[in-house]
Amino acid sequence: MNQQPTSENIPMSMNHGAHEVLDVHEVLSSSIGALNMFIILRPHVKDPELLNILDRQYAFMLDEYNITLECFKTGQDPSHPTRKYNMQIGNDSKYGLTPSQPKKPITSSNEIDDGIISSFMLSQHKMLATGKTAAALEATNPVVRRVLQDSVPNCIEMAYELSLYQNKKGYYQVPQLSTQDMQTMLNMYGQAEKAKDMPN
Repeated sequence: MNQQPTSENIPMSMNHGAHEVLDVHEVLSSSIGALNMFIILRPHVKDPELLNILDRQYAFMLDEYNITLECFKTGQDPSHPTRKYNMQIGNDSKYGLTPSQPKKPITSSNEIDDGIISSFMLSQHKMLATGKTAAALEATNPVVRRVLQDSVPNCIEMAYELSLYQNKKGYYQVPQLSTQDMQTMLNMYGQAEKAKDMPN
């Protein structure tokens, strides 16, 4: 009877399951795509605030790409742990809708503006958060899994920063329910009690 290999008798650099290899391949490819997108968009940015966000996020994403690649290739801890992204924008959102021009696809690259650029950037983070989460769920190498899972909150934070930027500039509006509807929704759920047959 053949004995199946275990993580104990496989070299750390080969300590990956097939799902993990394919999923991390997608994460790394998507990360390259996002980094390339930031480079392509940079010359078109007009707002200094958005340029500052783009530059900080690019540097952070580049570092995360490198440590993800490093631990994926070696199966061991990267040269430094996953860092925490700190946005430099307040958490205030403007609520409510004001009439604006309908959104529609552009017909020329001359129409690219900061609203479109920030939307592209936001989309990259949404895609990476989804991909990294899926890859972390399938990862068998504990180091790769940890690096992926630790980087997901950073994708969320960078996306949130861009969403707040868009809201502040009027590119993204946040509708609200009426006070009565909001109160009804908030009161639709009650505190859960432990089921009688479940252990402590």
